[in-house]
Amino acid sequence: MGILEFVTSIVAMALGAITIWIFLLRKDRRRSRSRIEPEGKYDIRDLSTMAESMQERIDILESILDAEVPDWREQSEHRAE
Repeated sequence: MGILEFVTSIVAMALGAITIWIFLLRKDRRRSRSRIEPEGKYDIRDLSTMAESMQERIDILESILDAEVPDWREQSEHRAE
């Protein structure tokens, strides 16, 4: 086995291990984010994470609405009156 083949195989194995590790970390992060207590008791960090996630979603939805329906805010205010 030549040195080039050896180095290539080591790099390939390392990249494969890193990829698997990243996927496992993302899976754990998603699992911890969706933890809901049946009694309604939440940790302040969980609530903060949920609030940040909701704010990101709201911002994305508002940007989509701004692009698709430019005057949606005015229509919304007019209906509220």
